[in-house]
Amino acid sequence: MSADQDGPEDRLRRFATIWSRALFPVTATSLTRPEFESRLLPLARQLRAALEERVFRAAASEHVGAALVEAHCTEPEALSRTLDVVDAYLVLYCGAAADEGTAAETGDREELRARCSRIQHAVAAGFARALRERTRVEQEAISRAALDARGTVAEALHASEARFRAVFHGAAIGIGIADLRGTVLEVNDALVRMFGGLEHQLRGRNVAEWTHPDDSPHVWRLYEELVRGDREHYRVEKAFYRPDGTVLWTNLTVSLLRDADGVPQYQLALMEDTTERRLLNLRLRYEATHDALTGLPNRTLFFERLEKALSAGGGARFGLCYLDLDGFKTVNDSLGHAAGDRLLVEVADRLQACATAPGEMVARLGGDEFVALTTGPDTEHEVDELAGRIMNALATPIRVEGRELTVRGSIGIVEGPAAERGAAEVLRSADITMYRAKHAGGNRYELADPEADARAITRHGLTTALPVALERGEFFIEYQPLVHLGDGSVRGAEALVRWLHPQHGVISPDRFIPLAEHTGLIVPLGRWVLEQSVRQARAWEAGTGADQASGPLRVNVNLSPCQLTHPGLVSDTVEILERAGLAPGSLCLEVTESALIGADDDLLKPLRRLAEMGVDIALDDFGTGYSNLANLRRLPVSILKLDRAFTQGMQHFPADPVDLKIIEGIVSLAHSLDLAVTVEGVETGAQADQLRELGCDTAQGWYYARPGPPDRLHELALADAR
Repeated sequence: MSADQDGPEDRLRRFATIWSRALFPVTATSLTRPEFESRLLPLARQLRAALEERVFRAAASEHVGAALVEAHCTEPEALSRTLDVVDAYLVLYCGAAADEGTAAETGDREELRARCSRIQHAVAAGFARALRERTRVEQEAISRAALDARGTVAEALHASEARFRAVFHGAAIGIGIADLRGTVLEVNDALVRMFGGLEHQLRGRNVAEWTHPDDSPHVWRLYEELVRGDREHYRVEKAFYRPDGTVLWTNLTVSLLRDADGVPQYQLALMEDTTERRLLNLRLRYEATHDALTGLPNRTLFFERLEKALSAGGGARFGLCYLDLDGFKTVNDSLGHAAGDRLLVEVADRLQACATAPGEMVARLGGDEFVALTTGPDTEHEVDELAGRIMNALATPIRVEGRELTVRGSIGIVEGPAAERGAAEVLRSADITMYRAKHAGGNRYELADPEADARAITRHGLTTALPVALERGEFFIEYQPLVHLGDGSVRGAEALVRWLHPQHGVISPDRFIPLAEHTGLIVPLGRWVLEQSVRQARAWEAGTGADQASGPLRVNVNLSPCQLTHPGLVSDTVEILERAGLAPGSLCLEVTESALIGADDDLLKPLRRLAEMGVDIALDDFGTGYSNLANLRRLPVSILKLDRAFTQGMQHFPADPVDLKIIEGIVSLAHSLDLAVTVEGVETGAQADQLRELGCDTAQGWYYARPGPPDRLHELALADAR
């Protein structure tokens, strides 16, 4: 019967059978193998529960590791075989998909494999902890036995010798005795097995021969203090070379044995083999500090190296290249994530080949973001060369799934002396600089600029403060009058929103409107501006009444491209006008020329509906885009607002005749299409006179008034009425 046809309990027993067959040959037990298998069955059941539970708890798996030690499975190979069995068979025989008898989805299988890996780690941790505790108890027992034997040797020599020999030869940890000159006198069987040799290869050797390159400096200092009698014992982690050249890692405890008169006689060494545990820790450390896909150091290890480089003194410097691939999302979307992964692996290999000099490293921070670090006294020159090598390495197309992909990248470079900035600040500066390179067109590198960084940080701060600013009422509106060029009367005003920031003071719209459009806040902000402006226009209307000979004051409100595509534009405008009691003809919505270039009927439909209701639509900043005059007949606009670029050309006398001809032509065309013309940026009387002669209808600018509170416009309108 196949594993898929067995019931859950049958598969569990099969797993326990495989486990017992692998473990029994390396276990010191008096049980038969079937009895040993019965003892493993509850532990297998615990492993299955750990694999299936919703929230992983390491304690259950750690208990399995500890139970192996209690069952006398103390050999390092016992742990290794257990981990191999769990890795190979736990998901197969105990996974939820196997219980249901159906093929598991790929995601479920990967989740079970990940859970299985965590179970292995927990079992190893529990095994190591229990073995360490057992070793400690045995060490204490041996130490007590050795010390007791020293005091009672005269009274019970034979009995104590028997007890000592029993402990000495039966202990699971390695024990060795040497004289004060370092000559090894006795070794037990466990120590011989640990060194993988014969007893005669250890007995008679001198302790001083067992040096290793990884010995810390204080190891042999402690040893000298002990043999001189200045120290009773010490405990260190030490590596030894076995006869076959392999390395044995141990927890070494060395104690000084004295005679009845207190004179030092021997040294007693207790060794616990920690090689497997160390290899496991190194493997876990590698997995925690390296990227699973590319094998490069990950963010954790990179920050460790960067912090070490930044903490160096003595005139040390560093250079950092922050790389982001241009258009990588397109590869994932078009070819799939598997192709994107292969592309990242190839890019990682090329980057690794670029950073081979001493003091250089490459890491992957995540996604398609990589960093390259260089250290040394001349990083100002070296980091430029490193960035150049990276750009050259990316220049060659990469072949993925039969296609040659051209890879482009944007790099931000930060270079400077160590010990001046923290790792987070350096990485933030590099990130900002990288995006500056990307916004400049990509496929290039830029050097960090403190002033540009400060502007980017300020911009980010404003972006995060925008949502709460609207809730706190930090926005206000100023109004700039619209003046009729024929009689000089005030016909209305343009509403201009301002932000009164708690720290930065009044912020102009050219700084925060792009941020609001980027975050989507422009829609609620634009609705608020429309509500306030319509309410103000109604207040002007109520205040001037019939005294305003030219009719009610009209308010102009700007619409952003995001608002144009918002489905609630028409309904919101109608609701706001009806609630305020303002006629549609008293409202003008300004839309930039660039927002309507190439606009289709779906985009123009809301504007047409508003125009049919009587709301005026003005084409703002006319002349800054393509100025496709033929498109004017299909746009539902009634007003053209000439950009201030036209009036700037009229500041000097006499005005440029070409500019005058252009304005005259635009005005003539607009009037032939029944469109009114408004001019922005009028700053002098001479400009106003020329624009009047050219036939422009209304104007606004500092010549008439700067943007200000609504009451001032009311006063101007009343003055005109008188």
